[in-house]
Amino acid sequence: MRSTLGVKPAPATGVHLDPGALVPSATPEASGGIEHVEVPTRYDAVLLSGFGGPEGQDDVIPFLRNVTRGRGIPDERLEEVAHHYRHFGGVSPINDHNRELRSALEDRLAQRGLPLPVIWGNRNWTPYLNDAIAEAFQRGFTRLLAIPTSAYSSYSSCRQYREDWADALEDSGLAGTVAIDKVRPFFNHPGFVAPFVEGVRDAIAAAEADGIGRSEIEVLFCTHSIPTLDAELSGVGGSYPAQHRSVAGYVMAQAAPEVAWQLVYQSRSGPPSQPWLEPDVNDAIQELQGRRGVILVPLGFVSDHMEVMWDLDTEAVETATEAGLWVRRTPTPGVHPAFVDALADLVAERIEGRPAAQRGAVTAEGPWYDVCRPGCCENRRLGFKPAVAGLAP
Repeated sequence: MRSTLGVKPAPATGVHLDPGALVPSATPEASGGIEHVEVPTRYDAVLLSGFGGPEGQDDVIPFLRNVTRGRGIPDERLEEVAHHYRHFGGVSPINDHNRELRSALEDRLAQRGLPLPVIWGNRNWTPYLNDAIAEAFQRGFTRLLAIPTSAYSSYSSCRQYREDWADALEDSGLAGTVAIDKVRPFFNHPGFVAPFVEGVRDAIAAAEADGIGRSEIEVLFCTHSIPTLDAELSGVGGSYPAQHRSVAGYVMAQAAPEVAWQLVYQSRSGPPSQPWLEPDVNDAIQELQGRRGVILVPLGFVSDHMEVMWDLDTEAVETATEAGLWVRRTPTPGVHPAFVDALADLVAERIEGRPAAQRGAVTAEGPWYDVCRPGCCENRRLGFKPAVAGLAP
């Protein structure tokens, strides 16, 4: 085993394929590339995989260099984003959240009779994924089931995690020794969706308590904007916006079917010449007609982090206040018991080999794929890079 511990690993130059396997660095049960693995599979541990975030002012620029690696962005431009973090003391809440989630998930797995250790690693800050994989191997764990802390299908929320696992395996020298499978995207698992239904109901009740009727409210479901081309290539084609729309529709059908809603986007970071998904949340707020209140639902996010705390709690709330609107932001799933149980259920699905028809899913898409399909979530600007937990390319 080798590893540059404490440093984000370099991009992988290749992947390991066992003889006859179609999926790199997978367990034998997933290596054939079947859409849903419906045979029982043994795992030694869960690999909870986060985005990462700085934990002090000195971390901010090095963290942002990691996030933007390979794009040639100078530090002076990174400072334009750094001030969001510096506003909160240079600390993102995402790492503390993942510490809490790791503990809660490990406890819940044990309660469900699945006493698997949960090892946590990040894509862009310590502990890095190569640190986590090295730890797993040192503890004797060579069959890992990975859970990305992102629910939807897109390059940045799915395929990029798969690339980073490939980077970490090559960096650690454990490709061919450690196998990594991935849980399905869980955007429509009932346990992920339940906290949003609860949040919308509570926010509408709060608005009504303040004298704002349901016909005077608009619910804005907020998610990270991505380049339009990436959205078109997400999942099996346009899956990223479609998944959000279907979940938002389900949430409103359960919480308040008579209340108006729309899907909006936030946190755009690309050049003005590059089309990204719209409308922006702030533009949508400013264009509301006949409303007295707006509810912001962070549908695209698992936990509170900078895109929620700055882009919604700071900028969007300020926009709504300036427009004279009552405003409320609903909670992210965080460590809500229903969400933690949903993650445990995703693990149980794979250990049991549960048939797809018996898996929890609240929208018409049904349970998404266990093994990513060929070309899934392509980033055409960057090209295909080595990745695991899916069929090539």
